[in-house]
Amino acid sequence: MAGAESPTGCQAELEPVVSLVDVLEEDEELENEACAVLGGSDSEKCSYSQGSVKRQALYACSTCTPEGEEPAGICLACSYECHGSHKLFELYTKRNFRCDCGNSKFKNLECKLFPDKSKVNSCNKYNDNFFGLYCICKRPYPDPEDEVPDEMIQCVVCEDWFHGRHLGAIPPESGDFQEMVCQSCMRRCSFLWAYAAQLAVTRLPAEDDGLLLNAVGMGDQDVIKPANGAHQDKTLKENVPEQGRDADKEVKAERNDEPCTSSSSEAHLQTVFKNENIKTEPQSGCRLQELQAKQFLKKDAATYWPLNWRSRLCTCQDCMKMYGDLDVLFLTDECDTVLAYENKGKSDQATDRRDPLMDTLSSMNRVQQVELICEYNDLKTELKDYLKRFADEGTVVFENNS
Repeated sequence: MAGAESPTGCQAELEPVVSLVDVLEEDEELENEACAVLGGSDSEKCSYSQGSVKRQALYACSTCTPEGEEPAGICLACSYECHGSHKLFELYTKRNFRCDCGNSKFKNLECKLFPDKSKVNSCNKYNDNFFGLYCICKRPYPDPEDEVPDEMIQCVVCEDWFHGRHLGAIPPESGDFQEMVCQSCMRRCSFLWAYAAQLAVTRLPAEDDGLLLNAVGMGDQDVIKPANGAHQDKTLKENVPEQGRDADKEVKAERNDEPCTSSSSEAHLQTVFKNENIKTEPQSGCRLQELQAKQFLKKDAATYWPLNWRSRLCTCQDCMKMYGDLDVLFLTDECDTVLAYENKGKSDQATDRRDPLMDTLSSMNRVQQVELICEYNDLKTELKDYLKRFADEGTVVFENNS
């Protein structure tokens, strides 16, 4: 019959069937994701009064501070109240940052939420992200000219974002690692290679074969002489372990929290080596010295790290001084991680989430409460009876059902 369609006919095929439970679950998932990204940041009060916030959601305003001007960052509340109609770059989160909104970097804008700010925040750190540029390629994200699908990964040290293909080491599956340290930061914090041999989850490009990477002393190759007098090749390496020389032997990390991603044919490329002697509290007093006394591979590549790897870093007096000199003391703080930041956002959301019906009831007297509950139950019963008719007939409910 023209113009009529059965519920199981063409209309049902064209319109996806989504249950109310599906809608609610999807909505809750999106809400949880949003709260994780915002990390519990206040959407109404400028964060300036809190000083340098350990971690918060940050934005850069291209309208007020375009490229060529001084970089500046603004908090979540200021992004809404002071820059609502402006072009913003979402910076996700940066550590130890104080809101710049309305300070001397903003020539024609005064902060509506906290106008009494210092001219500059000298402790803030900035990079190209504040102008919407990322990675070593200094491109925007998303990049309309880049047709290669690729994920962006944030370095836990410099906090820049990088394309996976520009890190010198193929990223493991996203669930196999928790944090990444980029190539440049691995060069600057070279002590991490000693830990990477035991902890990192790293895959290197197959074409690289893990050999002859820009070592100094002999062009692309250097030769070191171990204590036993034997010579061996060196490629940005600090003593390659014997099990690492055997390409036919599969080397797996003895870790419970993260899997090793390399196959047996790539065993000599590993920066994750089997070692039964590593202890949480080495008797020597410096865990780093014990690791540096062992053989390990050093590459010109980014490294990927498992959950809780920071807790394995040595915290002796000498190491803490080294971290301070390198400006990476935050690596010893488990609360500095993005995971901790996201969990805080989810936790705050769970605490703040309240039933609006209960909020309404709490503001009423006893008589009003009883009346509202009765009316609510009547509405629920009528809606249930209405939907039961469709359920009994096996009919799919669409928006235009009458």
